[in-house]
Amino acid sequence: MTERTIKVPGPDHPITIEPANARVVVTVAGQQIASSDNALVLREAAYPPAYYIPRTDVEMALLERTEHATYCPYKGECAYYSIPLGGERTVNSVWTYEAPYAAVKEIAQHLAFYPDRVDSIEVQAKA
Repeated sequence: MTERTIKVPGPDHPITIEPANARVVVTVAGQQIASSDNALVLREAAYPPAYYIPRTDVEMALLERTEHATYCPYKGECAYYSIPLGGERTVNSVWTYEAPYAAVKEIAQHLAFYPDRVDSIEVQAKA
């Protein structure tokens, strides 16, 4: 295994993670893939916010693990899932950091979805 230096996000690349304080619902092909009142919202530098949903609130039986993997110097090794019922568009549409760096440890056991690869990610304000 190669040794890596972990760069903790700083002022040039801020990352914040907090409760979404909303119900987050993900649908594909007319089917609800995830629904959570416990999602986290991760804001990173100038990127759009990403909603991380606990695995327990995702229909994991509808997902298929892929061989695709990436590395983020701020979060760690990233694994991917596809959603077969969504067809080609939903290949590698779900990502997860199964052992994220300590600075972002809250996103462990959570999944995030690419907004352009699912039908919708609805963020519904709690009443």
